[in-house]
Amino acid sequence: MTINKRQIVILSSILVLLAIPFIAMQFSSEVKWSLFDFLVAGGLLLALGFSIDLAIRKAKTIKNRYVAITAIVILFLLIWAELAVGVFGTPLAGS
Repeated sequence: MTINKRQIVILSSILVLLAIPFIAMQFSSEVKWSLFDFLVAGGLLLALGFSIDLAIRKAKTIKNRYVAITAIVILFLLIWAELAVGVFGTPLAGS
């Protein structure tokens, strides 16, 4: 399996996004991420990026691409909100 240009862009974007809290941790005591936080955020971003890539490659029409990408982004945001603040009170958020 070879890595194409789009996958390199996805992986690079994830590294840049994860560098933001890492750098913030060096200058502020208010940002306190553990290794687990970075792993979960990286996993979520990885799933988001490659799911969107899959939707772009497999959807036959533009409309289907937009629907699939919208559903993927909404699912990502729901999971992110649940993990961040426990919006729905599931065991995922530690409630």
